[in-house]
Amino acid sequence: MDVASRNNVTITGKADGPVVMLAHGFGCDQNMWRLMVPALASRFRVVLFDYVGSGASDVSAWSPERYGSLDGYAQDVLDICRELDLRDVAFVGHSVSAMTGVLAAAQEPERFAKLVLLVPSPRYIDDGDYRGGFSAADIEELLESLDSNYLGWSAQMAPVIMGNADRPELGEELTNSFCRTDPDIAQVFARATFLSDSRRDLASVTVPTLVLDCTEDVIAPREVGAYVHAAIPGSRLVTLDATGHCPQLSAPEATTEAVIGFLAQR
Repeated sequence: MDVASRNNVTITGKADGPVVMLAHGFGCDQNMWRLMVPALASRFRVVLFDYVGSGASDVSAWSPERYGSLDGYAQDVLDICRELDLRDVAFVGHSVSAMTGVLAAAQEPERFAKLVLLVPSPRYIDDGDYRGGFSAADIEELLESLDSNYLGWSAQMAPVIMGNADRPELGEELTNSFCRTDPDIAQVFARATFLSDSRRDLASVTVPTLVLDCTEDVIAPREVGAYVHAAIPGSRLVTLDATGHCPQLSAPEATTEAVIGFLAQR
């Protein structure tokens, strides 16, 4: 199977426009970008995809060996870039995909023009002076709960991750997205995500980078956004007037405005 089919690649927008690639996070798929796509498509050639094991990707191509670390997801990104001969890509990565973009750009920097890291976290576990937001015991408990009852974990955690308790439909959407993911695949992706440590990779970024965080985010606190900004030379940090870990759904206008403003800069 070709890569475009394997990763359910969808291309929309201006055929001759600059390329923007949107990469979803854990437990999600390309549908999470739908509220941002119309505005982006009016200016850019927008490339969406599902990681293998997510959304409408070809699940038969999934293996725990490849997707047991973030390198496997970075390879998905690079495979798509190679198959479509994409260059000068503006990569927008949500959550764990922010670090996937960092890894991909480190391997083939000539393919990337800019990075937008939306609520990124290079490490979720606190370490000395570094605050990731979770203790090692927190993450161990989270993963054990996910392993023992994935659907129950999804129903409990998705609304917390989404935030915006006054808009329960957002938490329900994320819950449903999590629940559509095969539990065995979710367990491997969760470990690749929550046990990762990409802090040293941040210094390798050589392209213009925008770090977007939110005023409140239980998964990636503002201290993490500040850390990422400080670690990437020349990066910009913008704090969105938004809460929760999925601002492309909870605050799509503000998120889109920040992304377009950055991409429009020469």
